[in-house]
Amino acid sequence: MPTTHPRRQFLKNTALGLPLLTSLPFAAAQQSAPEAAKLKIVCVGGHPDDPESGCGGTLILLARAGHEVSIVYLTTGEAGIEGKTHAEAAAIRRQEAIDACAVIGAKPVFAGQIDGATIANNEWMQTMQRLIEAEKPDIVFTHWPMDAHKDHQIASLLTQQVWMRMQHPFALYFYEACPGEQTMCFRPTDYMDITEVQELKRKAVFCHLSQAPQDIYACGHTDSERFRGREMGVKAAEGFVRMVGRGVGGM
Repeated sequence: MPTTHPRRQFLKNTALGLPLLTSLPFAAAQQSAPEAAKLKIVCVGGHPDDPESGCGGTLILLARAGHEVSIVYLTTGEAGIEGKTHAEAAAIRRQEAIDACAVIGAKPVFAGQIDGATIANNEWMQTMQRLIEAEKPDIVFTHWPMDAHKDHQIASLLTQQVWMRMQHPFALYFYEACPGEQTMCFRPTDYMDITEVQELKRKAVFCHLSQAPQDIYACGHTDSERFRGREMGVKAAEGFVRMVGRGVGGM
């Protein structure tokens, strides 16, 4: 007798609306949401191209299901184009992010920190809290905190602090960026089958022409989509770690 893959059964359960605590984004992407059931989704990334490559497929599926998706870019990638001034690079990468968001069906938000010089202090924690509160999210995605890139760490830390200080009013999930090279020690608790939107995700990533998008995929993302898919029992998937714990409150 054939057996059902446990993670396939998980997806079946979420589609049936069973009360699984880790199922919120995954159930939300399964079917179109009526107006009253629409969720607000926020993804925080260190630079343009991070959210797209890390969880672009999931964001596309959520947007397709009728949920409101916003992407908060901590920086505008000012240091990311050799031979360009910060202002020149920011203008190029800002437009690339806007174009990628159009593919995904998301609203771009630019936080205003500087690529390569990101900071975490009380002022920026308050700024990030204002940005996230303004979106009134039900679900937030951000970088996994154990990451070789400081900007990714700062984006993650600021987002975590908002979640804690607001007494975790939204579900918080971490995604991978350049798995194995930047993101380290990542063990997913949840998966999203992105097989049907894998090429559309690729189109969003390839909006970032200044970043040699083929190199973004070579930086672990092609292998990760395939490997997470194997873990889930599908062609291609994105993996996530769900945040759990208690908030600290106050400022």
